[in-house]
Amino acid sequence: MNRTTEAASRPARRSAPYRLLPAALALALVAACGGGGGGDGDGGPEEGGTGVGDPVFPTLGNGGYDVRHYGLTLDYEPEGNDLDATAVLTARATKDLAAFTLDLSGLKVTSAKVDGKPAKTSRSGTKLRIEPARPLAKGREFRAEIAYEGRPKTIRDPDGDKEGWIETDHGAVGLGEPVGSMAWFPGNHHPSDKATYDFTVTVPKGFTAVANGEPKGTETVEDEDGDDWTVFRWHSGEPMASYVTSVAIGEFTVLKTTAAAREVPVYVAHAAGAKAEAAGRHMKEMVPKVLAWEEKLFGPYPFASSGAVVDPNRYVGYALETQTKPYYPEPPRDEIIVHELAHQWFGNSVTPRTWRDMWLNEGFAQYAEWMWEAREQKKRTERQIFDDYYDGKDEESRSKDGETIWSFPPAYPTAETISDRPVYDRGAMVLHKLREAVGDDVFFDILRTWARDHRYGNAGTDDFIRLCEKKAGKDLGGLFDTWLFKAAKPSHR
Repeated sequence: MNRTTEAASRPARRSAPYRLLPAALALALVAACGGGGGGDGDGGPEEGGTGVGDPVFPTLGNGGYDVRHYGLTLDYEPEGNDLDATAVLTARATKDLAAFTLDLSGLKVTSAKVDGKPAKTSRSGTKLRIEPARPLAKGREFRAEIAYEGRPKTIRDPDGDKEGWIETDHGAVGLGEPVGSMAWFPGNHHPSDKATYDFTVTVPKGFTAVANGEPKGTETVEDEDGDDWTVFRWHSGEPMASYVTSVAIGEFTVLKTTAAAREVPVYVAHAAGAKAEAAGRHMKEMVPKVLAWEEKLFGPYPFASSGAVVDPNRYVGYALETQTKPYYPEPPRDEIIVHELAHQWFGNSVTPRTWRDMWLNEGFAQYAEWMWEAREQKKRTERQIFDDYYDGKDEESRSKDGETIWSFPPAYPTAETISDRPVYDRGAMVLHKLREAVGDDVFFDILRTWARDHRYGNAGTDDFIRLCEKKAGKDLGGLFDTWLFKAAKPSHR
């Protein structure tokens, strides 16, 4: 994500650094985020846990199962913001389950089935409880089908930004970071449970639906009133966290080209209008250029396609790294394109284990911007950019309310500050100090190894520190404690 309007910064909660967590607590956190959950402990079927114990969003996600695939069928009428949909989840039970829960905000559930048999449902807040006709044994793969309808809503983040389902002047878009995807489909909406996706989106004739992954065909159908609708199918075959899923519906033109060493297809969707059309043409040139540059730094591009959605949207104040096709609510600067495409490696392919690890997304993408400015634009060097941030000379080093990048350590964001400047800018500063400490050869080896070893998976701050120390052959605890975990402005000269 790259904010074009910054959220207010608030004081962060302090806690012990990750690397110093007691072993039992660390193991409990990993178990919780791996799909565990509460139960009655009697050895019989249990309730899937609600909330996986995320340190920033503790009620997010659900335990007891692991989703392998989502099949989303969305029939959408922009006039009236009317959604009629079905979500089919293929999942594996990680414990004996008498019932399980999904995250869903708003919308009316009209029916639910598990393995083809009707299931009981109930709602509590954003949790949808599903009780199958018969308990699910641990290890069993099952299929849950949920039909739902209504007017999907926009969600206001704790930091003030809008996400979820957002109506635009010519359609709508689903955006998910950090919790918005539950506004338009039920699921296990925590980054630790990644899955593959198929999207079947039906919209009135004249509209185009663009989703993650690659197109799998379109067709025209006629409704009972004789009106024509268009069905768009998209497939995303690499695992994806739900917060980077997206469906954009509007009057789009889709441009095509290829990029990266494998010449993967690129799909650039742009809205009508001179500015959006010009941005789309520019994006068609920039995506191949940026991906070629980033492959040299980070290793092979991880997905089967790439692209962008350029959708002038006055209701959204940020660009978002939606997987394979970042979403831009206005024509972006080249640095923003670099930032969002860097996320395809850092955040999308290698996804944080918990939301506290957000700096592993934004710090890496921000540092890619620094390297682009130094290597391609030939402006400031990375060290000069670092010094400008350190001295408060860079305009991005301050939030709109006057708080600075030293307001809290990047390793400890709250729900209110998860997208504020310390996570981005101090995250990038951590990487630059690491680069100075280990040298360029080791530093870029770390980046490529990180992207390769955790490809399509989840990883956290402890994993990154262990990799850095292994590659460097020395203890780097002091560096990370000073720059990542402590709030105070350190000395570096």
